[in-house]
Order: sequence, then C-alpha cells, then structure tokens
Amino acid sequence: MASVTDIKKGSVIKRNGDLFVVTLSQHITPGKGTPFTRSKIKSLTTGKVIEETLKDNEVVDIVEVQYTNMQYLFSDGSFYNFMDNGTYEQVQLDADTVGEDAKYLKDGLEVVMCMYDERPVALQLPRKISYKVAEAPPAVKGDTASGNVQKEIIFENGLKAMAPIFIKIGDRVIINTDTGLYVERDNS
Repeated sequence: MASVTDIKKGSVIKRNGDLFVVTLSQHITPGKGTPFTRSKIKSLTTGKVIEETLKDNEVVDIVEVQYTNMQYLFSDGSFYNFMDNGTYEQVQLDADTVGEDAKYLKDGLEVVMCMYDERPVALQLPRKISYKVAEAPPAVKGDTASGNVQKEIIFENGLKAMAPIFIKIGDRVIINTDTGLYVERDNS
C-alpha cells in the first residue's frame, strides 16, 4: 500500500479488483482545504478510462512493475513499435495507450517502457527532448521592439511549438514534454 502522492504517470494500481495504468496525475494543493490528486486511469482489462480525484489521506495499492529502456522505431497508424535495448525484442503499444505522447515520438528516441507480466502497459518519455527545426518563419524587422516575441515553429516530426524569433530552420531546440513548451536552444 502507498500514499496517493506516490502515484505518477505510468504507475499501475489495483482498484476494485482490476488493474489500472495511470495516464495522468496532477497533485493539487488548494489555498483552502485538503490537498488531493486528480488522475486519469485506464483499465488494463477493458481499456476504459476513468477520471478520479483522490484525497491525500487515501491509500492506494501500487502494483510492482518492471521498467525497460527501449527505443522508438515506427508507427503503422494504429500501433507504435519499440525495441528493447538489451534483448533487441520488439513490442507494440496501441495508439490509445500512447495517447498524447505520440506527438513527441521521433525515430530512435530512447523511452522507458512500463511492463506488467511481461507486457507493455505504459510509456514514459524523457522530460526534455531535442528536435531539429524544419520550418520557422523569418523574423520581421521591428518585432524585437515589443520584448518577448515568439513565433510558431515546426519540427522534423511535425510537432509545433512557440519559440523565440531568433530560432531558424536547422536549429536544434529542447522541448519540455510535460508542458510542450520551448526550453532552450540545443548547442550540443
């Protein structure tokens, strides 16, 4: 048994005799009242997604899972294919399980796969990922007069983000996968 604050994205919990993978977990501390965790959990047997709000004093049963480093290979539209870095075995995750994280995937990306009973149940992305800019409109003279000016850029995998106006095609930039926001230019 564990505290509600121990729940994080990718955790597998047992509720009402069923196993659920946590797809979203937000710990909220309101100005007044008891802190709580708002989460979305997906049943491993039915695939049904449930939204739950759990108070901090509640206890949950977190199931033991294995975490394996894997590399993203490709998507065939309905499944995403990954390769185990140690055994070279390939596994698939369906589009519903990958969810919103699909927009951050790019060829060769190293991820952590959450495995339960030797089957993949969740995906954990790196917090920050470097992308190459494929499209960026040119800066217009006078734009810098108003301070923090940003423009929409498009990366090699089709992902879009707002970035400072000095970013140009061919630059590498780092994006935070929790927020989807530009972090900094990647000079490595």
